[in-house]
Amino acid sequence: MAKDVLCEVNNCTYWGEGNRCNAEKIYVVSHNQLKTQSVEETDCKTFESKS
Repeated sequence: MAKDVLCEVNNCTYWGEGNRCNAEKIYVVSHNQLKTQSVEETDCKTFESKS
């Protein structure tokens, strides 16, 4: 399991110092139900806006 998860979405509740994700768990899904072949076909469902 990854020790450090990096994130550049600074308006996310879990965004921390050094672009570290502070979420206890990360949930990433595929945009298509078949075979995902690129990062553009994924989405982080863990995101929560700070506002």
